[in-house]
Amino acid sequence: QLQASGGGLVQAGGSLTLSCAASGSIGSISVMGWYRQAPGKQRVVVATITSGGRTTYIDSLKGRFTISRDNRKNTVDLRMNSLKPEDTAVYYCNANIMRTGRYSYDNYWGQGTLVTVSS
Repeated sequence: QLQASGGGLVQAGGSLTLSCAASGSIGSISVMGWYRQAPGKQRVVVATITSGGRTTYIDSLKGRFTISRDNRKNTVDLRMNSLKPEDTAVYYCNANIMRTGRYSYDNYWGQGTLVTVSS
């Protein structure tokens, strides 16, 4: 299970940090990431991070967004700076989790957290 938090209303130019925590019987987590879905659009990847800390970002967000994770706490954060109205979307966390006693990874989605950027 993934629980996301941190969304809200912010003015353009402001910052927000989204957090997501994985819970349950966790053996290991490989890739964690953040996706977003703007109104009327498809869900797209924003950023991902491996257990070793390797990150990827959608090109248009490089330099404004930073993804990080805490492997001990099984959490992933997304720091969003210089927010723009076009960043308005529901943000979802995602993770590949191997449950204790299992031998394969399953993909999980958080419930989504709404970020609204006003102009």
